[in-house]
Amino acid sequence: MLIADDNRAVRRGIRLQLETVADIVVIGEVANGHDAVHAARAERADVILMDLQMPGMNGIAATRELTGPTQASGVAVIVMTSFGVDALVNDALDAGAVGYLLKSRDSDHLVDAIRAAARGEAVVSTQVAASLLKEFVRRGQSPRTQSSTIPLSAAEERVVRVLSSGVTSNEAIAAHLHVSVHTVRSQLQSALKKVNADDRTQLALWGHANLVASKP
Repeated sequence: MLIADDNRAVRRGIRLQLETVADIVVIGEVANGHDAVHAARAERADVILMDLQMPGMNGIAATRELTGPTQASGVAVIVMTSFGVDALVNDALDAGAVGYLLKSRDSDHLVDAIRAAARGEAVVSTQVAASLLKEFVRRGQSPRTQSSTIPLSAAEERVVRVLSSGVTSNEAIAAHLHVSVHTVRSQLQSALKKVNADDRTQLALWGHANLVASKP
């Protein structure tokens, strides 16, 4: 994997965090989008952690260069930035990123996110999940997530469908379905276990791919 960030301290911190992980190899660090594109192609990176605000070519442009429709690199780009602005989330999605993480909140989940991206799964910060899910719904698209044939109960499926439509709080889901918050919490916990999702963000993305997008 490749680290692209113009802050040397950030790059160093990420490298130190990943050096102890046996199944992740950091092939390099770059400080701008042009170098990210060149290094990713030359070294055949499978995952890139891409900052947005970089000199020269920014992270959105670099992502588009690497993942556009004419590209066949197969690289998965995880945007890792300080900005959780809806417009930037949508721009990252347009450019072809498979993930969007926030530096201030998601460093503890970085290893799992890299592994998920390498499998072709979507990885999204809980802080931007709602806006991203709504954007998927608006476009009629499905994020790349691992499919599952494990059946949910009818009640669990209803809750997951609402969660996947961008309604993310237990209270709002309960109001939408006219059930108690306790019922929503219980059904979400059960669905998490059945789908083998680590958190409700992954569950929402799974639900969109397997329930919402696949609905006849």
